[in-house]
Amino acid sequence: MSDQYPQDPYGQQPKDPYGQQPPAGQQPPYGAQPPYGAQPPYGQAQDPYAQQQPSAQQPPYGQQPQLQPYGEQPATQGEPPLWAPWYGISFPKAFTRFWKKYVRFDGRASQSEYWFWALWYVIGSVAAGLIGNGVADGSRGFDGLWALACALGFIALTVRRLHDVNLSGLLALLFIIPPVGVVFSLVIGLIGSNPQGQQYDRPQAG
Repeated sequence: MSDQYPQDPYGQQPKDPYGQQPPAGQQPPYGAQPPYGAQPPYGQAQDPYAQQQPSAQQPPYGQQPQLQPYGEQPATQGEPPLWAPWYGISFPKAFTRFWKKYVRFDGRASQSEYWFWALWYVIGSVAAGLIGNGVADGSRGFDGLWALACALGFIALTVRRLHDVNLSGLLALLFIIPPVGVVFSLVIGLIGSNPQGQQYDRPQAG
């Protein structure tokens, strides 16, 4: 009949220009808005710029940021300044640092600084004794010179070690009493670091 609406071939209905969809896999031109009422293809986000990217500064959800434990130097840092303690110092560095801080009674000293120097002192005493045995005057002179050379520096090191455990440096006077001094030196060498010992730091001294 002539008064019927024409139909497309194969029974398809006429396409609505306002609801027309782009071909599959094809995006509309840049800046063009999709027709009113049209939805993006299945599985595609409406706005790619609205996707949230995880921040490189923040840890993943559910994970806590790792904190540097007290008393440990970060691996990326070099030698700490003289006013600061050196936790995890190496054996050779402990020798040179002792002489650099020979008369430094301020600040703190780590356990490794303290015990490594004690080992250096023993090595020096043995070496002085061996040298003295080859001299006609005997070894007592070399032993005495070595002990005298290290005396003031060892007192300063002991004071700094006392500061690191948050004790007054005046307790170093206990070394005057020989039996007490030996036990006391072992005790302060075994006590762990105390964060409150930072009160003895003097960064302005360099």
